[in-house]
Amino acid sequence: MDQGKHQGMTLYLKIWRQAGPNVEGKFVDYKLLDVSPNMSFLEMLDVLNEDLIKKDELPIEFDNDCREGICGMCGMVINGSAHGHQDGTTVCQLHMRHFKDGDRITIEPWRARAFPVIKDLVVDRSALDRIIAAGGFISVDTGGAPDANSLPISKPQVEEAMDAAACIQCGACVAACPNGSAALFTGAKITHLASLPQGEPERRIRALRMIRQMDLEGFGNCSNHGECEAVCPKDIPIKVIAKMRREYLRGLLK
Repeated sequence: MDQGKHQGMTLYLKIWRQAGPNVEGKFVDYKLLDVSPNMSFLEMLDVLNEDLIKKDELPIEFDNDCREGICGMCGMVINGSAHGHQDGTTVCQLHMRHFKDGDRITIEPWRARAFPVIKDLVVDRSALDRIIAAGGFISVDTGGAPDANSLPISKPQVEEAMDAAACIQCGACVAACPNGSAALFTGAKITHLASLPQGEPERRIRALRMIRQMDLEGFGNCSNHGECEAVCPKDIPIKVIAKMRREYLRGLLK
């Protein structure tokens, strides 16, 4: 085989570049050669950054941490879909074998008023942390840990709580929602704690405080488009939003 020929895929990338939050951004085109189908999407970006550094160009900033689909840091919009087109997958677990030689790929950050761009593909998602701080916690007595079996919990309760607890706070639901709503995220956190006896002490005020903070952060209202459920890498069901609304009414009535 001719050694001059490339072994991997050739990709044409259109990537959002923005030097800072107060600087106008734009899409920049890149051509990347020899992309192995065994690479993850983030590894492909690593290779692109290595090439840029060799050319004395600024590398592309993007969030990442565990690269195991656990932390949710790797959020970005790929060809118009949050985390890419694979269902139930974070960007770090999206592999290049799902693309073809010669593909054109557009990569951009989360687009939401509550997620201001810091640089390139990195956005400030601390608004989600502040929603948690407003009410996403439980009261814990100091002292010895209680016996695990001292609080009987039914299997349906456990399943509802654990399904909601799977949320990794990546923000894909916000990025996909045409209203920029954080209802799926907030609903998941409220559902998790409201489904367990440990969440009872703050139950009356939890939803009121978290929804109030969600509004203060500038997230939009939920209008049941369902895009959030479709892109969630952990398949959080949209029914948690209904649960959040019931908990909110419960708090108002009490």
